[in-house]
Amino acid sequence: MYETEFARRLEQLRKRKGVSARDMSLSLGQNAGYINSIENNKSLPRMENFFNICEYLGVTPAEFFDGDNRDPEKTTLVFEQFKRLNEDQAVHILALINDLLNKKSK
Repeated sequence: MYETEFARRLEQLRKRKGVSARDMSLSLGQNAGYINSIENNKSLPRMENFFNICEYLGVTPAEFFDGDNRDPEKTTLVFEQFKRLNEDQAVHILALINDLLNKKSK
């Protein structure tokens, strides 16, 4: 089960980055079918390779396993910018987010 979730998440993040499995494999210094074999549940990466995969994808290991976070790179960017806001600005942004989420659920 974990292998399937791992493979699904890897494919999701790789596609979001807009890179083929072959190109990603080669960029990581692996054989051309390396990522494909992981995404097809034929193998799992060693820990060192997992960290390299995360670095390549621009995500932390925690973000990799956070399946609810569809776009970790944007989430990190938004969070970093949010930390720079003053209290009033932060309140406005939170109100905007709540308004957008309420409209989405209607």
